Amino acid sequence: MIIVSAPSGAGKSTIVKHLLNAGLNLAFSVSATSRPIRPGEVNGREYHFISVEKFKEMIKANLLLEWQEVYPDNYYGTLITEVDRIHSQEQFPIFDVDVVGGLNIKKTYGDKALAMFIQPPSVEILEQRLRARATDSEASLKKRLQKVRWEMEFARKFDVVIINDILENALMDAEKHARSFLEK
Repeated sequence: MIIVSAPSGAGKSTIVKHLLNAGLNLAFSVSATSRPIRPGEVNGREYHFISVEKFKEMIKANLLLEWQEVYPDNYYGTLITEVDRIHSQEQFPIFDVDVVGGLNIKKTYGDKALAMFIQPPSVEILEQRLRARATDSEASLKKRLQKVRWEMEFARKFDVVIINDILENALMDAEKHARSFLEK
């Protein structure tokens, strides 16, 4: 399996989309979240949108491979059924998850998982990217930026660190690492 993690806005979703289209027999593991659905998102495509109460029930029932309360009552996690679904199709799961979630999946699967950390060229450039997305309120944006420096400290715990400065180079680097790992 391939784990792609990064601070919000560093480009992990773009890299995951590229890897899904690179002919590597990967299937996207749709994460679950209790955050509100954003305009243009579809339940079951970007995320499985679940109420806070149901998410807490799923945690108690051990139905999640990993989970995090990223912000108060704002949960993210990986459903065990997603991994089972992908394996039943004889494909390799690819995860687009937060930094802590990525490390938790890596801890569970060890050498059977390649954990990639996508690092922005700088915190300032990351802030520009987040502002350009215009998906968060100013208060939410400030919370995300406070978390960025903390998340960046985890980079050294990943198998591979890819600096997303020039997108084409980051895409090729991620594909090279994923292809090499899956061919073992």
